[in-house]
Amino acid sequence: MNAIDLTRRLVAMKTINPPGQECACARFLGGLLEKAGFKTRYLEFAEARTCLIAWTDGQDERRPICFSGHLDTVPLGVIPWSRDPFSGSIEGDKLYGLGASDMKGGVAAMVAAALRATCASHGKANIMLILTAGEEAGCQGAFFLAQTAQQLPPVGALVVGEPTLNHPCIAHKGVIWLDVQADGVAAHASVPDKGVNAIYKAARAILRLQALSFPTPNNPVLGAPTLNIGTIAGGNAINIVPERAIFTVDIRTIPGQPHAAIYRQVEDCLGDDARISKRRLDCPPVETDANHPWIQDVFGIMEPILKARPAPRGINYFTDASALVPALGNPPAVILGPGDLERIHKTDEYCLVSNIEIAEEAYYQIMMRWNS
Repeated sequence: MNAIDLTRRLVAMKTINPPGQECACARFLGGLLEKAGFKTRYLEFAEARTCLIAWTDGQDERRPICFSGHLDTVPLGVIPWSRDPFSGSIEGDKLYGLGASDMKGGVAAMVAAALRATCASHGKANIMLILTAGEEAGCQGAFFLAQTAQQLPPVGALVVGEPTLNHPCIAHKGVIWLDVQADGVAAHASVPDKGVNAIYKAARAILRLQALSFPTPNNPVLGAPTLNIGTIAGGNAINIVPERAIFTVDIRTIPGQPHAAIYRQVEDCLGDDARISKRRLDCPPVETDANHPWIQDVFGIMEPILKARPAPRGINYFTDASALVPALGNPPAVILGPGDLERIHKTDEYCLVSNIEIAEEAYYQIMMRWNS
């Protein structure tokens, strides 16, 4: 099955997260790989939340090259689609569908490439695929696999097929998600001096966070860390002094920026007005030296495909690599996929057919070069 047909099959499988329900998708792909000689293992962190690990025994003592992608998608959103989001319809060079760019096109390309590489090498290629559930809700599947260490042997290199328009990226930012709570004292709104307004306290804390700067040099490919206040809620009624306000904080981090130090800095910034009430997510940044020999191999493979030598790039979003890189023995890693960041998480998502085909060929060449 070629990558385009496979993308359309995957788009037709509803893996919206929540609830995810990635089991049927994982089993379908596992079946294709099993027929080609791959061994498979299915692991669930919750009912029908299935991750797939597939590997060949190969004929080499060298560690396998690993390709990883996720099977779930975000919800449809509130704006109606102009096309059936599960049809995988093709119009010109555009393949439409929920998850086409993020990242079923990438998953299809790596599975198709793995089938080709196994056939071309007569089963001697040393390849591993890790296809996860629950990425869209904070890399749940990847962290589950990372905590089940015996399921993840060390690998020699890692390719994550997230959307990059097929440009190999050597780094991505980390993330910290926090709930912050301000506590006050309720009172009748006609006598506000009898209470303590939690919204005012939250507002003061937010303004200080807005001005917060992190004492770390910019990263050459990722730039500076960032902070955003995403949501805020507080109070019970217009005529009551609010006794509680909660807001959420999203911090994107760069290599060399210890997360423990960030927590301390945020706490100092909040002062007496608010406190961190929940640490929702903590994913470290990922970076590989651009001069690493394997990275240079990948750049060399992509140069004729992209018609230009790739320059070192990074991406601001985070991926399953945050969990997988340390769990797989800290291999060199690239993020390289056919999807388009401008097309994801929105109505009428699509991926270019030509980009999926380019990704399949690139993955195939990377696999074959590794095993040559």
